[in-house]
Amino acid sequence: MNRLLKWLDAPIDAAFWLGLLAGFLMMVHVTIDVVGRAGFNSPLEGTTEIVAGYYMVAVAYLPWAWIARNDNHIVAGIFQRLGPPRFEFWLEVAVKILTIAYLCIFIYPTFQQAVRQTRIGEVWLAGTMYIPVWWSRWILPVSGSLMLLHLVLRVVRDVARGMAAEPEARP
Repeated sequence: MNRLLKWLDAPIDAAFWLGLLAGFLMMVHVTIDVVGRAGFNSPLEGTTEIVAGYYMVAVAYLPWAWIARNDNHIVAGIFQRLGPPRFEFWLEVAVKILTIAYLCIFIYPTFQQAVRQTRIGEVWLAGTMYIPVWWSRWILPVSGSLMLLHLVLRVVRDVARGMAAEPEARP
């Protein structure tokens, strides 16, 4: 299991760095647009659509698996200190399982939408030009699937470890 999790590190890191790159490019793009608009009365055409269709989607979704891998997600610690360490361990497993369920519900319709928009070649009108945005629809199901795969492997590993640590709990 640990080998599979290690193998996932490369795509998880790549998605994270692509998300960071998208954030940097978004800042540069918007800055150039603002300078062009304010200083030269010549904004970049399609900035709003490019930011909404590409950059924001990448920044919001590409780091998901990295956040899950590093346990940097938002937590509500209200239940964590209620019981012994074993309770906290199994609570974390339960939260991962609930997250897996949510991801399954999330991935399926976003995958269907990505297929539909790819088939029709979705484009957005941006000023006087059209920009293709169908490919950015794939960021959601791909990022969600990467996070899902990581969490499933972690749950399997954690449950195996947890069961091995509790031989007295089994009949």
